[in-house]
Amino acid sequence: MSWNDGPLDWVLALAPYRRDADYLETLLTQHGLLVQRAAGLEELATRLERSPGVLVATHEALNPEVLELIRSHLLAQPDWSEMPIIVLLDRAAPHARIRAELSAAWSGSRQLYYQRPVATLELVSGVQSALLARLRQRDVRDHIEREVELRRELNHRVKNILASVSSIFSMTRRGADSLERFSEDFSGRLMALANIHSAAFQADGELVELAHVADLTLKPYRSDGDRIIVEGPPVTLRREAATTLALCFHELATNALKYGALSDPNGCVRLEWAVSADDSILTIRWTEREGPPVSEPSRTGYGTSYLRSALRTVFGSPPTVLYHPEGLRFTISGPLSRVTKR
Repeated sequence: MSWNDGPLDWVLALAPYRRDADYLETLLTQHGLLVQRAAGLEELATRLERSPGVLVATHEALNPEVLELIRSHLLAQPDWSEMPIIVLLDRAAPHARIRAELSAAWSGSRQLYYQRPVATLELVSGVQSALLARLRQRDVRDHIEREVELRRELNHRVKNILASVSSIFSMTRRGADSLERFSEDFSGRLMALANIHSAAFQADGELVELAHVADLTLKPYRSDGDRIIVEGPPVTLRREAATTLALCFHELATNALKYGALSDPNGCVRLEWAVSADDSILTIRWTEREGPPVSEPSRTGYGTSYLRSALRTVFGSPPTVLYHPEGLRFTISGPLSRVTKR
């Protein structure tokens, strides 16, 4: 189990004497805490790999080998993690020396000390507080992971936007017969591109027609002529479905601009959808023709992964992607009830 999937909600008990180990496990279990014991060095290493929430150890268990194993575990923690260590000291033990040795061995770690015999409520409260702190760390971990994913997605979106702007510039330049015409067409297409991003990320919760989503998304990619054909019956989408489909159409169009039919002046795209006779199934097809020869890529890119993941969430099943030599064939089909107002 890795740091990223560790639950951080259980106690690792370390005591060399069976009586102490039994007492710790029984006491903590009686108060609803999950406990695992480590009887030896090998078992301790295995338990530490599972990322315990807190380590509770009697000072007698902390021999040099154990100290080093725990030190290595602490050093391997990611930045968000700080495993608390609760040390139970015997009344007759040299407390100051033990604290100094552990602080040196586990520099920067969070250490809590209790003198035995310790009151049950005091020990249980200390363990519970340590576990609560670990759960807060897990929340920080999840937040960091979400931020990393958002940054990756933002980087991907920015690259696609820049590629779109570059392609729109090229298409506009080819069709312009004057600087004024070029400026007007280029500004209009950029504004349309901005509109779809605003619609996708700032939707106000209203229902949206699928045709409007397609038109708003594909408008920036339409040069003179009918290179992009859109056809389908009226279908009203909920905001979440409309947003996802807008981003997916944008992804398909961007890919067509960079590698597919829209990268060739003679290429064309057809976006069509249909509803089954019993109004239960919606099918959407994206078909490219007359573009450069198509072959399946050697690896799945972020865009394709996003399309499959996002559309599986919306329709309950992934899309079908065929890299036909004459052009990309992309189809998604699923219950109409998943995308329309119920």
